[in-house]
Amino acid sequence: MRLIVGLGNPGLKYERTRHNIGFEVIDRLAESWGISVNKEKWKAQVGEGHAGGEKVILMKPQTYMNLSGASVRPALDWLKGDREDLLVVYDDLDLPPGKIRLRLKGSAGGHRGVQSVIDHLGTREFKRIKIGIGRPSTPMPIPDFVLSRFQGAEEKAVAEAVTRSVRAVQEWIDHPFAEVMNRYNR
Repeated sequence: MRLIVGLGNPGLKYERTRHNIGFEVIDRLAESWGISVNKEKWKAQVGEGHAGGEKVILMKPQTYMNLSGASVRPALDWLKGDREDLLVVYDDLDLPPGKIRLRLKGSAGGHRGVQSVIDHLGTREFKRIKIGIGRPSTPMPIPDFVLSRFQGAEEKAVAEAVTRSVRAVQEWIDHPFAEVMNRYNR
């Protein structure tokens, strides 16, 4: 069983914003695998199905970004899952738009949603895909920036990053994450 969590904020107001790129990856995976992410469970929208012979759970926490761990922990507990089966996808300010980085573990790097997951799981050791959203080019509060939409050339770069992230998740179903990580982090 694989639990794939995309971080974001619920509601139309936040759709297509930088902070919701994790939700976009979940939506694309759901479309690719024919899974409806429409059940309400664990304070999240959830979809269940199969991919590559594995049972997969796609999840979009509805707790708002900073409380994401309040959905992830009960889901992992209920599924009697191991952290080895968990993958979290989210935005990263420190990567340029369009760049992705896969990691087996790490700090939150200032990302409050990831910090919530770390706090609720009691560990930094879980798989993740970070998708670059860059930093503001003009002085702007970070909360305003992450809740803004991509502009111009960023849109194409980010769309390609979402596609690469979806492919990386799909490859993880059939291959060890370290192998996938080495391929995508080049």
